[in-house]
Amino acid sequence: MGTPRTDLAHVLKRLDGNSYGAYKQLKGDWRVGDFDLLIDRVQSDPYAPPSMVRLRVPREVAGIPEHLVDSAAKRNAAGDFLTRAFGRAARVLSPDGGKGSGGIFMVRVGQETLQRSSVLIDDDAVEVRCEIALPAAGRRIKGRAAERLLTEVLPSVVDRSLLFRNLDAAAIELHVRTYVDAEHVRSQLAPRGLVAFVADGAVLPRASGHRDEPLTTHAVPFEPPENLQVTLSLGDGTEVSGMGIPEGVTVIVGGGYHGKSTLLQALERGVYDHVPGDGRELVITRADAMAVRAEDGRAVTDTDVSPFINNLPTGADTRRFGTTNASGSTSQAASITEAVESGAKALLMDEDTCATNLMVRDQRMRALVPGEREPITPFVDRVQSLYRDKGVSTVLVTGGSGAFLDVADLVIAMDAYRASDVTDRARQVSAEFPSGEQTKPTGSFGELREHVPAAASSKNDGARGTQAGGSRDRNRRGGDHGGFREKPARGRGLGTIQRGREDVDIAALSQLVDASQTEAIARLLDQIDREADGHQSLNEIVDRLMTRVEQDGLDVLAHHRGHPGHLALPRRQEVHAAYHRQRR
Repeated sequence: MGTPRTDLAHVLKRLDGNSYGAYKQLKGDWRVGDFDLLIDRVQSDPYAPPSMVRLRVPREVAGIPEHLVDSAAKRNAAGDFLTRAFGRAARVLSPDGGKGSGGIFMVRVGQETLQRSSVLIDDDAVEVRCEIALPAAGRRIKGRAAERLLTEVLPSVVDRSLLFRNLDAAAIELHVRTYVDAEHVRSQLAPRGLVAFVADGAVLPRASGHRDEPLTTHAVPFEPPENLQVTLSLGDGTEVSGMGIPEGVTVIVGGGYHGKSTLLQALERGVYDHVPGDGRELVITRADAMAVRAEDGRAVTDTDVSPFINNLPTGADTRRFGTTNASGSTSQAASITEAVESGAKALLMDEDTCATNLMVRDQRMRALVPGEREPITPFVDRVQSLYRDKGVSTVLVTGGSGAFLDVADLVIAMDAYRASDVTDRARQVSAEFPSGEQTKPTGSFGELREHVPAAASSKNDGARGTQAGGSRDRNRRGGDHGGFREKPARGRGLGTIQRGREDVDIAALSQLVDASQTEAIARLLDQIDREADGHQSLNEIVDRLMTRVEQDGLDVLAHHRGHPGHLALPRRQEVHAAYHRQRR
């Protein structure tokens, strides 16, 4: 970085009334008060996406105590806190008069504390990555409004949100401590043989189906069953008690609206850490647990579904199965084996979102349709061998079928949001009402074929022979790496990734919580294509890329030097899942 220019106010006054394109003179480094303003990309017109800028505040100016940022985990938590503080200050202090009026914008965040690209804390500075819409009247520069925005409003936002002396010290301390405590609890799960932990007093219900904040009225604090209670340590050496869900097959039962799905949803989100006051700060799930559901119409790409589907009438090879329009059962079978391939050690399922014919086959259907005529081996027959052979546990919510009681290691009943262990009673019920031939547990789950992405050149060469392949080939031509797409993949909201002319639908990946994760996955898909050579497995490539991101930061996914865009760390499991949902 060269010496920052200091005449920003003068330049903006001079630009007043010029055509909007003259704003491009601002690109570069400027000194504004006690911080550096780095303008990496200037928007082309008032209706284009805002300009991308970075603010570097020296550590001695920010004044953040060392004990809050002396580890990678603490820097992630402190960066998340500062992202929220900067966003609040920008919304309060910057203009909000519609298009052309200008404004300062920070990525919106939710209840989860994630590793983000929005704030980077290094040894020298606190660097904020945000966007600024430069003011205009029509397509003419409003230079004096821009001068006020950049030399008065922006310093006020920095002063209010990034200088420790102006922050709520107790709040940032709690934010960091909550994150460290959750990570410490998560590190104890696997050694203790646990899939998840739900702290005594946790608040699981949410405000509504569309709001992730905690329910504040009539919420029943969680009480663990006495025999499932475990005690784990926090980061400072103190202890917390709650329900430990052990490895194996756990079935959650109960009447409608009594909290079964609420508990499961809390476990799904428990793969992330939560902000103080969320109620689920100490609902902690193994980081590799994967929620699985049926997805009618999803694409399946070269996936081994043979543990569940075999002997198709068409003769299709189910060890290399692909379709652009999977049925419910086929889509769920693919999602299960993809999750196992990705390294997931726990599957989270809700009967309401599963394909019935994949989950169970009752005695009557087994009699009516002989086994040799039914290509589907139901999940109930595989769930125990999945745990025994692969070490993959299952947590399943069910309210309509008792088939899984025969194979459950633990049965938890939810009654008015209160949990109890009813395993013994469930076994009595199984004995009183035998299922006959309803379940036929399999001897072995079998070995899954590892997916090996083809090299880019072979993908294109093999595609030219078909009409569909020709379309894919056109999408992939050009770029700076032979055979790659002309434009980088992009995240479109939470549930879509645009790759060339294809929209990859990942809306069913319920554990994605931030559109910035989707953007990061889009860039990782491009990286996978670059590194695929036809020999390395998908696991090898994804593990190497994710290790690089986790060690060196999300900036390694930047499209160019400077502002990396709005990114948040996804999990390996969602990267795998997105890759397999491409229609190619």
